[in-house]
Amino acid sequence: MNLFTGDSADTFFGGDAPPAVHDLLHRAAHSAPDERSALLWSAQAVAPACLATYCVLYKHHAGRREFEWAERAASRGLREAAQQAGLDADWRAVPAPLPAAVVQSEAGRFWLFTLKALAFIHLRAGLTDASRELLAHLEACAPEARTGSDVTAALLGAADAAPRED
Repeated sequence: MNLFTGDSADTFFGGDAPPAVHDLLHRAAHSAPDERSALLWSAQAVAPACLATYCVLYKHHAGRREFEWAERAASRGLREAAQQAGLDADWRAVPAPLPAAVVQSEAGRFWLFTLKALAFIHLRAGLTDASRELLAHLEACAPEARTGSDVTAALLGAADAAPRED
């Protein structure tokens, strides 16, 4: 599994990782999926302020269709990024639009991308209303942020247009 987001195996989305977390993330990348979860949650416990761990966690669990776990990781990461960016812990209470300085900060960008990830996780879990609410707030907070939310919005539109099985 590719847990890394940059040009090298040492680049993580969300910033630098402390050495102990760095080691756990590398071990997780080369582990069997069943072992990976324990290593990733251990990394989160070692350094709860390390944003990169949350991204890896929610991607791992979403990829395994473990949406409850993915939502848990994304929600924790969203709260941590909010704290680091000086935003309200409740994403619904974050005023829109965000100041440019927040949108351009590492924690602010991580908050925006994680809000989008949470919308995607909810969509994949069949929670379309929650997904729609998250996307609407993301758009209001940073309409020019280019988070890739248009892909999630298109998938949401397709889900809305699909015939319902009742």
